[in-house]
Amino acid sequence: MAVTPRDLPDSPAEVADALRGASYLADDSTALIAFLAQRLGKPVLVEGPAGVGKTELAKALSRSTGRELVRLQCYEGLDEAKALYEWNYRKQLLQIQATATARAEDESGPVAMGEIFTAEFLLERPLMRAIASPDPVVLLIDEIDKTDQEFEAMLLELLSDFQITIPEMGRIGATTHPIVLLTSNNSRELTEALKRRCLYLWLDYPSREREVEIIRLHAPEIDERLAARLVEVVDMVRELDLKKPPSIAEAIDWARTLILMGVDDIDEKTFRESLSIIIKHRTDLDLVAEKIVPRLGQAANGSASGNGTG
Repeated sequence: MAVTPRDLPDSPAEVADALRGASYLADDSTALIAFLAQRLGKPVLVEGPAGVGKTELAKALSRSTGRELVRLQCYEGLDEAKALYEWNYRKQLLQIQATATARAEDESGPVAMGEIFTAEFLLERPLMRAIASPDPVVLLIDEIDKTDQEFEAMLLELLSDFQITIPEMGRIGATTHPIVLLTSNNSRELTEALKRRCLYLWLDYPSREREVEIIRLHAPEIDERLAARLVEVVDMVRELDLKKPPSIAEAIDWARTLILMGVDDIDEKTFRESLSIIIKHRTDLDLVAEKIVPRLGQAANGSASGNGTG
């Protein structure tokens, strides 16, 4: 059964509540931009470091609005055939052969080009599927900064008018208006032409208080004190010069891990045993063990000293 998208929101607060219901805690600026994206019908460019919830925002919008999520994962060398559409050449060839055989018998002439360049022979890729969908969707163009400027230029028609031009068939416009999010890890500067067509949202790592709230939303079994301690340690780790700092999702995974381990604090032993949950590079493991483990020991000693003199 198809999901019917909800009515357009009346306020950013309504969007924030809907996102919270979809397990995403949006701050004021995120709720405002998500509200404007729906009411103004403009794409949103979401930039920020890896792991701060850019992709998750699109997923949460999909859940909160009842729209299907259509995702285009970008990569170096991505072209129109993989992003927009391509022709099913094998099916076209079989059709040509079958039609030619049948017409040879009644001498009715060769196969016309218009007979094989139709929707029946079109393979829809994510951008085409979002435009052609009869139901409103959330279109996520993930990590747009991994593509080149030529690919960005191709996107301009889609982002301006929500339409695609196919030379053999003409112009295909959207019958419904998608919510479009483009994410970027800011690995390269995007073109001004692309930015002009988008609302802009910068997402960074949340404050400690907000991250505790996020963790407890996704792992409600965790004690508030342990969640605060976890965020404190993760924040210390993120301050280091790492190849990959811990993401919010990895902090949530660590919270769930600590629950399963049955611990009530993060001491040196617990930290070493579960470190691979938040650190994913060998050199980072060594650096974190060198810089953070001694600080955990100092904290533990300080706590014990305080208990002894209290």
